[in-house]
Amino acid sequence: MKTAAAYIRVSTDMQTELSPDSQLHMIRQYAEQHDILLPNCYIFSDEGISGRKADKRPGFQSMIATAKQKPTPFDVILVWKFSRFARSREDSIVYKSMLRKQCNIEVVSISEPMGEDKTSILMESMLEAMDEYYSINLAEEVRRGMEEKFRRGGVVVAPPLGYIIKDGKYEIEESQAAIIRKIFSDFLDGKGIRTIALDLNAMGFRTKRGNKFDNRNIEYIITNPMYIGKLRYSPNHKCTTAHKYVPSADTIEIEGTHEHIIDNAAFEEAQKLMAEIKSRYVKYYRQRAEGETEYYFRGIVRCSDCGATLTQSAKGQGMQCHNFARGQCDVSHYISFNKLKSAVISAMTDDAEGNTDLKYISKPKVSGSQSLDEILQEQISKEEKRLERIRAAYEDGIDTLEEYKANKTKILQNIDMLKSKLSDSAVRDPKQIDLSAYRHKIVEALEILKVPDISPSEFNETLILLVDRIIFDRKKSRIQIYYKI
Repeated sequence: MKTAAAYIRVSTDMQTELSPDSQLHMIRQYAEQHDILLPNCYIFSDEGISGRKADKRPGFQSMIATAKQKPTPFDVILVWKFSRFARSREDSIVYKSMLRKQCNIEVVSISEPMGEDKTSILMESMLEAMDEYYSINLAEEVRRGMEEKFRRGGVVVAPPLGYIIKDGKYEIEESQAAIIRKIFSDFLDGKGIRTIALDLNAMGFRTKRGNKFDNRNIEYIITNPMYIGKLRYSPNHKCTTAHKYVPSADTIEIEGTHEHIIDNAAFEEAQKLMAEIKSRYVKYYRQRAEGETEYYFRGIVRCSDCGATLTQSAKGQGMQCHNFARGQCDVSHYISFNKLKSAVISAMTDDAEGNTDLKYISKPKVSGSQSLDEILQEQISKEEKRLERIRAAYEDGIDTLEEYKANKTKILQNIDMLKSKLSDSAVRDPKQIDLSAYRHKIVEALEILKVPDISPSEFNETLILLVDRIIFDRKKSRIQIYYKI
């Protein structure tokens, strides 16, 4: 008597498939009619899984691993249809050949009987080709349907943090939206991405999936146009990471009908700042062109006539208006690096000593119905409720005294941390900026900028922490420094 294994698979498309129980019932009937033993331990299944890739099916892989054991545990694998075994001809050929040659195991479809003559090989191949065509065609039809639904404003992708789906539409989830506003506000106030993630984690906030925040989550949020009412969708794109969006050639972006969480001005400012950060750390974001080197004031100095950036001149001793070099600006703005460094350090010294009025730009504030104080108060309330729950658990005998003490200590520490954040969360009015403290920052930066042998990279990284741009007016031999405040 032969011994058999059964493999059962049901994909997400249930319209044309028997249920797992129905497939198993038919396989048991077949085994009984053909005097084949089918032990329960050799029944393998994958439910709700596509058959396109064998390595994505744990039940299938477990069956193959069992088949390779010595001595061979079974003589035949019974399936309802060959399409249950694999919908990829490549996988079907590879695994059937391996089972036949290495294990002497045949794969039998109980609803598609094959003879033992050579024409059965041709028939089986035709069935496998038809199954693969059906699978590919179905995937294409699904993609086309989702794309058309997306273009009509329908919901085709899961909402990011800040939104939920209600009645087939994206709606703001206010407690999550408050986190989004905080992220943008902190970023525009000069906080680094890593610092923002650490702060959110320390306050007990979590991502949409309940995980801790990291750099990728924060960058994904800051660059996601959904927060200004837009939707994007890539029908053929396969994302390789959970929280990193990589645009592709077929990416579609449309205006959505959902409410904004972030206003357009703040979002655009955040994109400029993100681009600036990426250009500052080119080592991590892009490869420089061959022969391209760092130079002083890279990307910082602007032409007073056309607004273009001054770039390194051909001889490498100074800077010239980029548009003038291309014949698009009428006024030369050449200045040597030595003269520019002297002028900038002199102007910053005057600014630090209070001899001039600081020119600065203030970052747009992110509007929202919840302030940071309110967010922190909500978190404190949640921690206090947790305190009540663990006390009740101890009184009801669920937790031991040691467990109660440990949980209580941890919660009280969280409450103390949140209260300390609450005391530091007052948002400054731009009209009440403490310029004296900012002048002190300029003094600290000057100590670095005045180092005789400072490298261009270190010089630029120090300068760009405080300075948004420097305007050079060649006609008046004057520079104007605009600080970031």
